[in-house]
Amino acid sequence: MEKIHYQSTTDRVKVWLDADNTTLHIQFNNPERHNALSVDMWEAVTPLLSQAELDQDIRLVVFSGAGDKAFVSGADITQFEDMRAAKEAVARYETMAEQALMGIYNFSKPTLALIRGYCIGGGVNVAMSCDIRIASDDAVFSIPAARLGLGYRYSALKNLVDLVGPAIAKDLFFTARRIDAQEAKSVGLITRVTSVENLDELLTEYKRSLAANAPITVCAGKAIIREILKPSPEIDHEYCRTLIKNCFESEDYAEGRSAFMEKRKPVFRGK
Repeated sequence: MEKIHYQSTTDRVKVWLDADNTTLHIQFNNPERHNALSVDMWEAVTPLLSQAELDQDIRLVVFSGAGDKAFVSGADITQFEDMRAAKEAVARYETMAEQALMGIYNFSKPTLALIRGYCIGGGVNVAMSCDIRIASDDAVFSIPAARLGLGYRYSALKNLVDLVGPAIAKDLFFTARRIDAQEAKSVGLITRVTSVENLDELLTEYKRSLAANAPITVCAGKAIIREILKPSPEIDHEYCRTLIKNCFESEDYAEGRSAFMEKRKPVFRGK
């Protein structure tokens, strides 16, 4: 299969591959506005993820913000009136943002939010849509919808409740208060915190782990966890059994067993 060439539809979203082609980086590139999300930035995400779904080499997609001030600081308010004042514009904006966020959430492979500085509003939504959230100790989090009079999506509030529980979700949403990285970790909003200097090293740890582990098993685990989070009557147990069966019938499982018996590092190929 010919290697996929990734190209963003806007210069306000950068995209690149690591040297080993296993990690795809999608970076929000609007640093003069603290990476506030503009329409073209939302629109760029979905096609990039569609390409990555087909790329057998990709084991991890990393979302980040350009510069050292912000991951994403919310919506680009310079487009606020144009895109959200009229009813039709609101509907279009919400549909577009929902499509991008659900595209991240439903992506079959692991996703990671690499957070520095401000992670506000839509930035929190992007981070919550990812599987893993790691942050530097200078990160700041807030959901300011109540200060702006915005309606908040069911999917975003469900993600928040799933991560932190209803009590903390109400606290953060009702007050719109800002919390630091340590509090965000303590309530379960993010996974791990490290110093600014060590953030890249922590990311490398995840990249190496995901590049080395069996992708069929990882993706099956992600899909089954998603089923677990559904209301009980909606869980597709047969689908879960099929995912597990596929792991045991894969070439990777045979490789994992052989490597264990031979006391060597396995080489998984996602087959």
